[in-house]
Amino acid sequence: MNKSNNLVTNEISLQPYPRPSLVYLAVSYLLVFPVFRGIFKGYVSGLEKVPKQGPLIIVANHGSHLDPPLLGHALGRPVAFMAKAELFKIPLIGKIIQACGAYPVRRGGGDREAIRVATKKLTEGWATGIFLDGKRQSNGKVNKPLSGAALLAARSGSALLPIAIINSYRALPKGKLFPRFIPIHLRIGDPISPPISRKKADLEATTKQLQALINSMLDMDLVSTSEKKAKEMKLKNQQKP
Repeated sequence: MNKSNNLVTNEISLQPYPRPSLVYLAVSYLLVFPVFRGIFKGYVSGLEKVPKQGPLIIVANHGSHLDPPLLGHALGRPVAFMAKAELFKIPLIGKIIQACGAYPVRRGGGDREAIRVATKKLTEGWATGIFLDGKRQSNGKVNKPLSGAALLAARSGSALLPIAIINSYRALPKGKLFPRFIPIHLRIGDPISPPISRKKADLEATTKQLQALINSMLDMDLVSTSEKKAKEMKLKNQQKP
């Protein structure tokens, strides 16, 4: 990693963990959690793999409009997402999404501006969420991944955390206004290191690695009872003196 990347990483690592706003907490506990846990029988596997502080880029598949609020409120730390600048002009909605960590990106502003804004969020202590395909996929998988997440990681020195969002594309398919109340689970993988450089080959290699990791977790389908029991047993063993 070059000297400039090291300087950015050092700057980020000194930033305090951002304190969630009251609006963020209200959205989490009064809206997202009840909907996720109650209506969609939500479950998160691998929550212990989420670093609680320091720069982090959340990378996931994208199959539904449900994905941003789920990732933003179910991982135990705030996650900032890019949002169209037009949304911030809508009364109330703009204030809410801004309080929840969303940041505006202008249409036509280009990837360079998006990377710059995302890097700034990381320096402020936020985890930043990126959907690998950039837009919703009708089959819920990672099909044509973009290298934006890898570039942001190479630029900032941040770790990448792959997450599979299972079933959201079935719960709220593209073009549908009303959801189907079926289980949605999140499966969290192990963090991976940023690319060793910003060269195209290195960015593509990391992007393909993320694609393979996420799709392999999606192929496992919903979190099984055996996985849940294994997690419970692990927690019990950790609590023993």
